[in-house]
Amino acid sequence: MPVADERLSREERRHRTEAAILRAARELFAETGFERTTIRGVAARAGIDPALVMQHYGSKEGLFAAAARWTSDHERILTATSDSLPSAALADLFDKFESATDREAAVALLRNCLTHPSAARIMRDEVMCDRAAAVASTLEGPEAELRASLFGACTIGVGIARYLLELEPLASASREDVDRLMQPVLRALIEQPDDAPGE
Repeated sequence: MPVADERLSREERRHRTEAAILRAARELFAETGFERTTIRGVAARAGIDPALVMQHYGSKEGLFAAAARWTSDHERILTATSDSLPSAALADLFDKFESATDREAAVALLRNCLTHPSAARIMRDEVMCDRAAAVASTLEGPEAELRASLFGACTIGVGIARYLLELEPLASASREDVDRLMQPVLRALIEQPDDAPGE
């Protein structure tokens, strides 16, 4: 082991290993898809033993879930207040899909969710549910969970249309224009409705 690595604490080495695994996983999910990506392949790409991948993530499904969650820099929405939810959701979307180093893998992860049932289940039950719960917990008024789900659906829809389907003029619109026009749409979903259901 290099001397520089020996000077790292156990926690720092663990973080480095996790980062290497996730970087390799995102690259392989992007290149070969969910079905053909293997634990051994990820380990080889990361330059580590396959047992370490299993130790950190347990299975390919767990690894995909971690890769889809991305990093804390792309998950502002998990700690956003109700006032900042629209801007946080859009900032997460832009940062994840427009980063020079992350865009290809981010698009591939989203594409995997649309084409492979296991990837779709993981995204729905292990990734998006955390985001929906975070949004719902900040909302007041009736139907918070449904409004949070619609909030997520709008954000995902923009991602699919802009980055996968590349629908114009959305695909080439500036971040500023998308943000300016989408924030009121998202804010309408999180503001407390005037009337409760059935009134």
